[in-house]
Amino acid sequence: MKKYGFGVDIGGTTCKIGLFETTGKLLEKWEIPTDTQEEGKNILPDVAASLSQKMKEKGIPQGEVEGIGIGIPGPVEANGVVPVCVNLGWKDMDVPKEMQSLMEGLPVKAGNDANVAALGEMWQGGGKGCKSLVMVTLGTGVGGGIIVHGQIVAGANGAGGEIGHITVNPHESIPCNCGRKGCLEQYASATGITRLAKEWLAQGQGESLLDQAGEVSAKSVFDAYKQQDKAAQEIVGKFARILGNALSNIACVTDPEVFVIGGGVSKAGAPLLEAVEVAYQEAAFSSCAGAKFALASLGNDAGIYGGVKMVLE
Repeated sequence: MKKYGFGVDIGGTTCKIGLFETTGKLLEKWEIPTDTQEEGKNILPDVAASLSQKMKEKGIPQGEVEGIGIGIPGPVEANGVVPVCVNLGWKDMDVPKEMQSLMEGLPVKAGNDANVAALGEMWQGGGKGCKSLVMVTLGTGVGGGIIVHGQIVAGANGAGGEIGHITVNPHESIPCNCGRKGCLEQYASATGITRLAKEWLAQGQGESLLDQAGEVSAKSVFDAYKQQDKAAQEIVGKFARILGNALSNIACVTDPEVFVIGGGVSKAGAPLLEAVEVAYQEAAFSSCAGAKFALASLGNDAGIYGGVKMVLE
């Protein structure tokens, strides 16, 4: 095993980059702008230039770098080809081939950013010590990453782990951002929790701390929940049942050791984790009921950790 590895997490606005020892120690991290102009043709050259500059600055020879792992915000095929990535302007982009040509043949692997982040959490984060996990990212939407026996489950089209678009309510009338109706992220995301809260308040079922919160948000719901507000308890209860039921179905397919919960909503901490775990236990198939629940611990660095882990596999 060589001494160093690079993890790259490409986002629509910035590219996060980390220099690691292959033991898992993060030595340095930085960001560069993501240039999405001209169908994103400058993104990989910009990343390569930044990596080369860092190697020069640190005196790291090519022969001491194990490789470069890259997370992409969209579906990625098993060979690292990105069929379409709207956020970056890419179409049929062979990331490993392009990047290797820019980095004098250094090994390169690429994967979907959520799956790569899950790999990072398995390696050095909330799932450390486990080999099979499901990462659930609760943010503006609901993302996911599935790891089985240490391997990312990407699927035939690179869309494995898109758990936010599992149908949890076939009777929903409002469309999800994906165009379908009744998706998990319509209820379990930050925007979904806000929607559940507004629906409850609109029914006028009694006073709540949420009436005094100004702009209702997922944060205000969980703040009120921690103060045992009746409305917030009902809203969180509904959210937890929907998410817990969905995770129990996922467990029947993937049988994870642990569910790692991340994203902005996870900042609610232990109360959120406990509510979802209780709901999960009530719905889980007996053979899957032993799955643990943990909070993600790497934050925005999960993707760069996972990038390095990819090249170590």
